[in-house]
Amino acid sequence: MSSKQPHRDPGPGGLAIETAGLVKTFGDNRAVDGVDLAVPAGTVYGVLGPNGAGKTTTVKMLATLLRPDGGEAHVFGHDVVREADTVRGLVSLTGQYASVDEDLTGTENLVLLARLTGHAKKAAYSRAEQLLDAFGLGDAAARQVKHYSGGMRRRIDIAASILNTPDLLFLDEPTTGLDPRSRNQVWDIVRAVVGHGTTVLLTTQYLDEADQLAARIAVIDKGKVIAEGTKGELKASVGAGSVHVRLRHAEQRPQAEEVLRVVLGARVQLEPDPVALTARVGGGPADGRGAAEQASRALAELARTGITVDNFSLGQPSLDEVFLALTGHPSEPSGAPGPDGSDSPKDLKEAEAAR
Repeated sequence: MSSKQPHRDPGPGGLAIETAGLVKTFGDNRAVDGVDLAVPAGTVYGVLGPNGAGKTTTVKMLATLLRPDGGEAHVFGHDVVREADTVRGLVSLTGQYASVDEDLTGTENLVLLARLTGHAKKAAYSRAEQLLDAFGLGDAAARQVKHYSGGMRRRIDIAASILNTPDLLFLDEPTTGLDPRSRNQVWDIVRAVVGHGTTVLLTTQYLDEADQLAARIAVIDKGKVIAEGTKGELKASVGAGSVHVRLRHAEQRPQAEEVLRVVLGARVQLEPDPVALTARVGGGPADGRGAAEQASRALAELARTGITVDNFSLGQPSLDEVFLALTGHPSEPSGAPGPDGSDSPKDLKEAEAAR
């Protein structure tokens, strides 16, 4: 990839993005409901939330594809409404679905887009070859994109987004539907892009993706930011640790759930595995007992009541547990468009009107 560094200085406070009270409605649906963001330049900033939380709509407003109905948003200090043309010159957006032409080859797609963005013919072919090799697509350069795998399509889509190295790259759920190997390849690309100086705003439904990539994370639910911070700060906000229990007999789980709830004074999560439970410790009791002591008491009480435990462990809360604690429901990734208008006909119509 190009070693070109961003040509714009960060906005006030070293921020690539700053929003205050950002609002967008679609009819009666308030898709984005007063979102405040402060995204440091030169980092990966994760926006985490379930399908329909308002992530895609927020990105489209920041990328000037949708006009906000309220609030303010600045990209590198430039207002996304009053200085939309300037903002468009600083950003690039990779949406949830591949935007390249499936009937063209990988090389043809990148050359076409490079020419449209001002590259001379020779430079366009050189840049296309450089990116195809960097993204592991050199052997498929002469193949039509319709014959690419899902992971290959995502990689060429991101390659197309950085033909001209942007100051800010929006990646809207870039790994939805990909297999684990392809997801890891996309993650490596994201790290490389940031290593070359680009700020990345990453929206995702995948908790492990945010955990792997993001320096800071905003959790969005029902159009609102309900928590923001580093991974460690978010995890610490819901308790010092998590007790993970695996029972021998599934029929004892209801009783074990009640024991853990009473002893730990915390909500107990029933895992998909019918013999597994998880509960937070160390965040709420007023008597000052540490997480380890609380976990020991819980294990002793399970044994006293005749519940057979095959495995018992104490660890740091996962982002999944953080999300459950914050929203009251587990994260359930889905590839379907949601009520925030993401890629719905109505949203696309709004986007065209905002151009």
